[in-house]
Amino acid sequence: MGKTILITGCSTGIGRMTTKYFHQKGWNVVATVRSNLEKDEELNALENVLVVTLDVTKEESIKEAVTTAIDWFGKIDVLVNNAGYGAYGLLESTPEKAIKMQFDVNVLGTLLVSKHVIPHMRKEGEGTIINISSMGGKITFPLGTLYHGSKFAVEGMSEALSFELEALGIKLKMIEPGMINTNFEKTVMRNLYFDLSLQEYGEFVQRVLSGMKYIGSSRSEPIIVAEKIFEAATDGKKQLRYIAGPDAEEIITTRKQLDDDAYMAIMKQQMGL
Repeated sequence: MGKTILITGCSTGIGRMTTKYFHQKGWNVVATVRSNLEKDEELNALENVLVVTLDVTKEESIKEAVTTAIDWFGKIDVLVNNAGYGAYGLLESTPEKAIKMQFDVNVLGTLLVSKHVIPHMRKEGEGTIINISSMGGKITFPLGTLYHGSKFAVEGMSEALSFELEALGIKLKMIEPGMINTNFEKTVMRNLYFDLSLQEYGEFVQRVLSGMKYIGSSRSEPIIVAEKIFEAATDGKKQLRYIAGPDAEEIITTRKQLDDDAYMAIMKQQMGL
């Protein structure tokens, strides 16, 4: 029946493009969405693409989706933990609920979906788990305490998990995209936490937001990430990290060459701080 990939977060952006890309390559795809799967006419119309409801914050939903995928296609060869979003803003202004949700989706969701796919791969003696990190898991921008914290967590837990999975014949890999032309920025603006009454932050926030527009002016298309995911899924290498996008290549390479003080000085300069 060919190989099967399960991808979380396929409603938009990277997940949706990756679904279509793997479908074009002849794979079986389990495309998971949080809700309204019956309305997704585009994905439902694709042969050998199964659209399934999966909410990464609800363990029962994860169990049901994984079981359905295995029952339908017989095997999960590759898992892509793509579901995630960015919450930016001042920590002082951010509600506890929003703090928990950022980590529930980006961190705990990745862990729980992996936890429920690993037993299947362990029995098969093979498989690949690909976690979508970010260049934001290697560097930070101001106002990104929550988002960068969650992606740094993805980097650390993925690296650590790779040791135990290697003993089972399972590969673990990470994709580190740069700025991608998706609805990420709109989501960030919807989740931008800034209390106008905290006037002491006012000038700082305005400068950061202006600087963000400059930094984010050059974006890659989601196909860049889909192609990198396909490479990671099929190259047979034990390589842990894959960078996606020229901006990510440049920024991550530069960060490796700088100490903390030098990096933060450059970031402040770019932000006009």
